[in-house]
Amino acid sequence: MSSERHPTLCQVVHEVVERTPVFDIHTHLFDPAFESLVSWGIDELLTYHYLIAESFRTAEAPEDHFWGLNKQEKADWIWKQLFLERSPLSEACRGVLTSLRLLGIDAKERDLPALRRHFAQWTPGTFTDRILEIAKVRKVCMTNLPFDNEERAYWEKGISRHPSFVAALRLDPLLLEWEKTAGQLHAWGYDVRADLSGQTMGEVRRFLGDWCVRMDSQYCMVSLPPDWTCPATNGTNRLLTEAVLPAAREHGQAFAMMIGVRRGVNPLLRMAGDSLAPADVPSVEAICAAFPENKFVCTMLARENQHALCVAARKFRNLHIFGCWWFLNNPSLIEEITRMRIEMLGLGVTPQHSDCRVMDQLGYKWNHSRPILAKVLSEKYSDLSDTGWHVTRAEIERDVHSLLGGEFERFIGRS
Repeated sequence: MSSERHPTLCQVVHEVVERTPVFDIHTHLFDPAFESLVSWGIDELLTYHYLIAESFRTAEAPEDHFWGLNKQEKADWIWKQLFLERSPLSEACRGVLTSLRLLGIDAKERDLPALRRHFAQWTPGTFTDRILEIAKVRKVCMTNLPFDNEERAYWEKGISRHPSFVAALRLDPLLLEWEKTAGQLHAWGYDVRADLSGQTMGEVRRFLGDWCVRMDSQYCMVSLPPDWTCPATNGTNRLLTEAVLPAAREHGQAFAMMIGVRRGVNPLLRMAGDSLAPADVPSVEAICAAFPENKFVCTMLARENQHALCVAARKFRNLHIFGCWWFLNNPSLIEEITRMRIEMLGLGVTPQHSDCRVMDQLGYKWNHSRPILAKVLSEKYSDLSDTGWHVTRAEIERDVHSLLGGEFERFIGRS
């Protein structure tokens, strides 16, 4: 084992990975300035969709009864199902307990009302600052949707931005629900048509430019279904190639594709009812080849896609792959995928992002991921040392900074 071959080297790697601040390049968190949209606390942790789906595997209660409960009642029910009636061994359950531990909250008495009282001392702002400190996160990228009326209102009235939060412009409604979205854009003063005729493409580009500037977005993004293909003649691809990618080039925006989610496989579970399927990696290669002046960022949801996606990233310098998304965010899979990516791409990858929706999750996601990255890097630096190439601490610090967001910043032109 590498720890036996090079114990001092491995100790340095673990120390550096543990201490290096991270840029979390994709989350669903909100800057505290968004007030009502900020999610944090024990009830939000327990009613996260990972735990909702898991809890329904353990009980016979009808789903319509659960959805009729208020937030606290839902949390009580999930706590009973997953933490009191059985040991909380899943990664999602472990994450709740790690989040509490990192905040200095002792959960061993299994007293949920007492846990709630611990959170009463915080405001969203002070809690956010504390979590960023605990998780050693220097910058958080939100997922921002101007088509959501509640969020849009904050952008339009103007907000005082938290220095650690940056934006990403999400385009799912524009690319996947155009007929509905066309009506919204028309109401906002953009001369667009549902059939994509007339000035539609130019007006969509104008809309994107307006919001890239308003948000100071780091990149644009979309979550695509597994059956998305390119090239293909359809409304989604026309909007993508004739409007989104030209606007991205004009405004210096990388375009991020998160591919593989199958929405609403079990409608009874609502947001917790999504699933996955393998997607088409050749379509990613095709769009990278067709638009070499654009920068693309990609993650895929199915384990089966990960090797082919690594190969694609070796062939296209305008493609950057990242993260262990959603159903891949389990320690065994993170380790497997991280090792493969570093073996194939070296430092030209961002191994992980948190995908958090609840502020508390920043703590556990990075607490669980850092040791895995350190383990893989220790092995790789030990292999390197065996060749006679010895790395310095400064070089390790440089490399770890790169893997924890620095390479992504360089790729998108924000370093």
